[in-house]
Amino acid sequence: MNKKIAWVTDTAALLDEKFIQDNQIHVLPLNIVFEEGVLRETVDMTHDEFYDKLRTTKTHPKTSQPAIGEVVALYKSLKQQGYDCAIAIHTSQHLSGTYLSAFTAAQQAQFEVYPVDSKIGSFPMMKMIELGQQLEREGVPPQQIVEKINELADHSELSFIPASLSQLHKSGRVSGTQAFLSQLLNIKVVISFDNGKVVMKEKVRALAKAKAYVENLLINDLDSHQIPEVAVIHCNNEEGAMNWKLALEKAYPFIIFHVLPLSACVGVHAGEGTLGLSWVRRPETIAQKQQEKELVTV
Repeated sequence: MNKKIAWVTDTAALLDEKFIQDNQIHVLPLNIVFEEGVLRETVDMTHDEFYDKLRTTKTHPKTSQPAIGEVVALYKSLKQQGYDCAIAIHTSQHLSGTYLSAFTAAQQAQFEVYPVDSKIGSFPMMKMIELGQQLEREGVPPQQIVEKINELADHSELSFIPASLSQLHKSGRVSGTQAFLSQLLNIKVVISFDNGKVVMKEKVRALAKAKAYVENLLINDLDSHQIPEVAVIHCNNEEGAMNWKLALEKAYPFIIFHVLPLSACVGVHAGEGTLGLSWVRRPETIAQKQQEKELVTV
């Protein structure tokens, strides 16, 4: 008999409400810590309210993982609802303790949980849930589902361009001198996930060059992999994301492009106006890709 699996994630994935309801996802909100107190993302504030507060706050906010008691309460509730286990897909453990706290919470709740370190955030986390639920419908056991999701995590990409380095300076990621020079010289940085860690990939002059660099990362992956979908991600910059999406659709008509907002926790550090791209590679050898090209040529 197949186990009844509950699907758990956190707001780093920033799933839309329809996806959450249609797929019965249980979402743990990450916390934004303002001077006046802690606010839970998507629960205690909307994204518009978050960015309004971010513009006016005197003390730069911090981010924190869900309280362990909140996680334990969720697992106990799932157990009472008749679930046999849960698969919990969380943002990279290098950014948040949510993944590691899932193990402790599972022990306290005496509930079987399979935590997954997505090694990333945003769009790829949604694709991991989609894959996992498809495998569940096919009768695949939880352990094997997790193995497949972990493989997908190793084929996920996310790169973004902070609008400025001022927010990174406020959150302690760069020095005041670096932030000042970047504004003076219009320097943009490209930040990517590398095996779960956030790394600075490139520094360039002007946004157009930074976008071209990120787009080139996509082009390089297209040489050896199938990439059916790409998300244009943003921090309260839907207009900029839509404009980039329209340009990308003309250049790559064989790819489906989505526009998706990033978690407020990213906004705390990267700042309002941030843009980026995210995609998941379908494993495929260069030889297979070459064969496809030869068939098209013939």
